[in-house]
Amino acid sequence: MAYRDEFGACKTLSTQMGEVHYYDIGELERQGIAQVSKLPFSIRVMLESLLRSHDEYKVLRQDVIKLAQWQPDPGEVDVPLMLARVILQDFTGVPAVVDLASMRDAIAKNGGDPEAINPGVPVDLVIDHSVQVDYFGTSYAFAQNVELEYKRNEERYRLIKWGQNALKGFRAVPPGTGIVHQVNLEYLASVVMTQRGEDGKLYAFPDSLVGTDSHTTMINGLGVLGWGVGGIEAEAVMLGQPYYMLAPKVVGFKLSGELPEGATATDLVLRVTEMIRKHGAVGKFVEFYGPGVSKLPIADRATIANMSPEYGATMGFFPIDGETLAYLRLTGRSAELIDLVEKYAKATGLWRTDEAAPVYSEYLELDLGTVIPSLSGPKRPQDRINLGEVKKSFLLSLTKDPKERGFGLAPSQLEAKVTVQRGGEEFELRHGSVVIAAITSCTNTSNPSVMLGAGLLAKKAVEAGLDTQPWVKSSLAPGSKVVTEYLNAAGLTPFLEALKFHTVGYGCTTCIGNSGPLPEEISKAVKDGDLVVAAVLSGNRNFEGRVNPDVRANYLASPMLVVAYALAGRMDIDFTTEPLGYDPNGKAVYLRDIWPSQEEIRQVVHQTLDPEMFRREYSSVFSGDERWKALPAPTGTLFQFDPNSTYIQNPPFFRDLQNQRDLGDIKGAKVLLLLGDSITTDHISPAGNIAKNSPAARYLMEHGVQPADFNSYGSRRGNHEVMMRGTFANIRIRNLMLGGKEGPLALYNGEEMSVYDAAMKYQAEGTPLIVIGGAEYGNGSSRDWAAKGTFLLGVKAVIAQSFERIHRSNLVGMGVLPLQFESGQSATSLGLTGFERYDILGLENLHPGMEVTVVATRADGSQLSFKTKARIDTAVEVDYYKNGGILHTVLKKLLAEQAKA
Repeated sequence: MAYRDEFGACKTLSTQMGEVHYYDIGELERQGIAQVSKLPFSIRVMLESLLRSHDEYKVLRQDVIKLAQWQPDPGEVDVPLMLARVILQDFTGVPAVVDLASMRDAIAKNGGDPEAINPGVPVDLVIDHSVQVDYFGTSYAFAQNVELEYKRNEERYRLIKWGQNALKGFRAVPPGTGIVHQVNLEYLASVVMTQRGEDGKLYAFPDSLVGTDSHTTMINGLGVLGWGVGGIEAEAVMLGQPYYMLAPKVVGFKLSGELPEGATATDLVLRVTEMIRKHGAVGKFVEFYGPGVSKLPIADRATIANMSPEYGATMGFFPIDGETLAYLRLTGRSAELIDLVEKYAKATGLWRTDEAAPVYSEYLELDLGTVIPSLSGPKRPQDRINLGEVKKSFLLSLTKDPKERGFGLAPSQLEAKVTVQRGGEEFELRHGSVVIAAITSCTNTSNPSVMLGAGLLAKKAVEAGLDTQPWVKSSLAPGSKVVTEYLNAAGLTPFLEALKFHTVGYGCTTCIGNSGPLPEEISKAVKDGDLVVAAVLSGNRNFEGRVNPDVRANYLASPMLVVAYALAGRMDIDFTTEPLGYDPNGKAVYLRDIWPSQEEIRQVVHQTLDPEMFRREYSSVFSGDERWKALPAPTGTLFQFDPNSTYIQNPPFFRDLQNQRDLGDIKGAKVLLLLGDSITTDHISPAGNIAKNSPAARYLMEHGVQPADFNSYGSRRGNHEVMMRGTFANIRIRNLMLGGKEGPLALYNGEEMSVYDAAMKYQAEGTPLIVIGGAEYGNGSSRDWAAKGTFLLGVKAVIAQSFERIHRSNLVGMGVLPLQFESGQSATSLGLTGFERYDILGLENLHPGMEVTVVATRADGSQLSFKTKARIDTAVEVDYYKNGGILHTVLKKLLAEQAKA
C-alpha cells in the first residue's frame, strides 16, 4: 500500500520489532482541526483508519475532518472505512467463496481477467458451524459427530480448499478446531497490526475487521474494532472497497463496583442486554468506561461484547488497557507484539484509564454489585428473568398469548403428561421438562471462569450423588481445544462426563440450531402430548424455531446453570427454595450446596491456565487432522461447478452484468407476507432443520437426497435452489394475512400454499412482491441469505417500522428497497391488511433518506396513500441499489477498468 501524509501525522515509534511508522490522530488536535482527545475511543480508531487511508479517491480530506469533528449527535456524516481484515465462518463463508467463484466465472465470460477477483485484505475462514450433536452422552460422541460432519459436508469443504489454493490472502481453519470468535480472540487478533508500505517501511495500525457472523463483536472485548456484516458487504471489503457507514452515535456505558458472590459474567451480559435493548441502540456503538471496567478480565469483556447483536448495537467496545496486555500474555502472544500494542496505544491516545471520560451521545450506568443470577427466555435474549422468578415466569408463559411471547395453552392443556420408556427406564414428560442442556456457543465457552465453574459444580454434584435426568440431551461443545486442555488439567472432565456432558465437537452446535434430533422416543412423546418442553443453553440466541424443532421454550443461562437444569430436568423449579435433588441417603441437595465460590473458581483458573496451552494448540491451526489433509482439493483459477451438486451451485446473481437495471416505480405489487414485530433473520432464513414437508425437502428428494441426508439449511447455503426455498420457511413464522396461523405460508389468489410456491406463481405472471413488517425487522444473525433469498423470491421492497442494521444494509446490497413507515405509523395503524395492491412512486429520483410515496389500492378500488422513508442511507448505497447490489457494482467497475487498460 502507498501511504500518504498530507496532514503531517506520520510519526515513528521505537519498539522491540524495531522502528515502526504510525499515524497520530492527536496531530489533528494540535493543528486545531478538532478536539480528538474528547472523542470516544471507538471513534478514534475509525478516525485513524481514515487518516491513514486518505488518498483523495476512496477517502477524501473532508472525510477525515468531518469524522474528527464528530459530535454526540453526528448527523449525516459518511465514513468510508478501510478495514484491516475479514473473518468468516463456514455457514456464511461458503456462500462468500461461492460468490467469489461465481464472480470469477462471470468476469471471465465477459472478457475480463478472473484473477482480478482476489481478497485485497487478509481473510480467515473458520469452519465451526457444521458439526451437529447427533451423538451425545458417550465417550465416542466427538469422533462419531466429526465422522458425520465430514460425510455431510465434503463438497463444501472441497470448495473451501479450492479457495485456499486459488485465492490469494485466504486462509482456512479446518473443522474440529474451535468457534470462529474464540479462535479470533485467542489467536487471530493482534490488537495492533503491521504492514510494509510500498516505500519499504513498516507501518503500525489498529487491528480492525468485519465478519460474516453477527457475533464478530466478541473481539471488541480485546479493544479491536469489528462487527458483523452480511457476506455481501464482507465480499466488497475483501475486494478492496471501503465499508461505507454513517458516523454512529456512541452510548457511553459506565461500569462501577464488582460482581458479587454467585454472579457470573453470563448474568452480567444478560443484565446489560436487557438494559441496552430497553434504552435502544440499533445503529449505535456502545462503549464501556469507568472503574468497573478494570474489574473485568478480557474473558468477561468478550462475553459482554459478544452479545452486541442481542442488545441491538453495532459494537460493544472495550478500549485497550492493562487487561488487554495481560490477556495477550496469557494466550501466548509474542513479547514483541505485546510491547508494540502498549507503546502504540499510549502514543496514539487509544489507551484507556479509569479516569478517561470521553464525550458520548447517550449514557447508561450499572453497578456490577447489583447483578444477580438470571436466565433469559423463553423466546428472546433480552427477556431476562431473575433465577428465583424463573418457575413463576415459565408457568405464566404457558397460557400467555403468543403475541406476548407466550405459548397460548388452554387451562385444560396444562396437565398434559406422556409416559416414556427408553433404554430400560420409564419416566414422564410434561410441560417444562428440560430435554436439552447444552454448554455451547462462543458467548461463554471462551470464558475460563464460567467453564471451570461448570466443571466445579459438576464435581460437587457427582460427589453429592446427583445425576442428569434421563430425558435430558446434554452436551459440551468447547470453543477451542484449549478449553479441553484446562478442564483436563483441573481434573474436572471426568465429573462433567459423569453427568453426560461429554465433548460433542468444537463448534457452534446447539446455539446455531445444530442440536441434532432428540431421541426418537422423546421426540414422539413431545409431539403426542403437544408438550412445551425446554432447552437451556449457554448461548446467545433463543429465538423461536432456532434450537430444535421439537423445543418451544428456550432459555439462555451460564454453563453452571446449564448443568443445574440438567440435574433438575425441569423449568418449573425455584432453585432458591427447592432442592435440586436428593443424595443416596435421602438428604435434600440445594443449588447453593454445590455452587462454587468465586475464590474457588479464581484459584482453579490461576492454577490451570498456561500460555503454553495456547501456543501448543494453535501451532498448527491451519493444518487440520488427517481427514482434512486427505480431502481432495480442486485446483485452477476457476472453480468447476458441478450441475448435479445439491450443496454448491453457481448462483444467478451475475448473469445480466451488461444490462442496466430499470429504476422505475414499483407498480401493482402484491404482499407476500404481512408480519409482526421482531421478525428475525431466523424467521427469514432458517439455519437449522429442513422440514420433511417443505419445498426445500421436495427439491432435495427430487435430486436423490433422502431425508436422513438433508443436513441443515446452514450447510446448504452454497446452493441457491435450496436457500430460496428455505426463505421465510421458519416453522414458527406467522403471516398475519392468514389470521396469524403459524407456519411458512402465503396466499396466491386466495389459495393457501408455501411462501416459495406462492412467490414462484407471482413471479411467473410478472407480479412484483413486497413484504410488510413491524418493529426490529431483521434482527438476529448477519445472514446474507435473508436478503439473497428475499431477492430471489421476487420481493422488490420491504416496508417496516424499523430495521436491524445488518439486514437493512444486506437488503440494499441485493437491490431490495427498504422503506420505513413514518414515526408512529404501522400497518395496523394505517389499516393495511396485505390484500391491497401497492404502487411505490418516485424511485427514479432516489437519494439517501428520501421520502417515498406508497399507494395501497383496496379490492373495492378505494386508495390509501402514505409516506415512507427510503432506508438507503448513503450516496454509495444509491449506486448499489441502481446497479442491483454491491457485488454487481464491484464487478461492473472491474470490467470497466480492465476494458480501459
